[in-house]
Amino acid sequence: MTETHLVPLDGQLCFSLYGASMAINRAYKPMLDDLGVTYPQYLVLSTLWEGDGQTIGAIAERLSLEPSTITPLVKRLEQAGFVDRQRNPKDERQVQVRLTDQGRDLRVQTACLTDTLLRRSGLTVDAIIALNQQVQALRDAVAHGD
Repeated sequence: MTETHLVPLDGQLCFSLYGASMAINRAYKPMLDDLGVTYPQYLVLSTLWEGDGQTIGAIAERLSLEPSTITPLVKRLEQAGFVDRQRNPKDERQVQVRLTDQGRDLRVQTACLTDTLLRRSGLTVDAIIALNQQVQALRDAVAHGD
């Protein structure tokens, strides 16, 4: 590729998506700090809010991460009282993660994240949903493309 074909950084979609992600994480951080969780821990909790009683492997798969990345997050969530971990009695290699009452209650308190994103972005709920669908379609196409 010659210099005349180089796309400037601000013209690269990957950089724009990265910047948007970083901006959202910075906006969420004070609220998550108040709740006592990090953004990656919030993602684990969100996965469990979608379906409680999942294995470490299932959580990792849902978040497109390695189980070795999820385990320390879950351990810290357990120490904070948000989840319980138990070995699967049918398969000792599997660790099942369940929300505690405190972990279930936290879901309601995270509504401030969506409210903040809507307020700061100036977008409507429908526009956020449409944008999210476009980003997911892009993610899926790139992940499964050749």
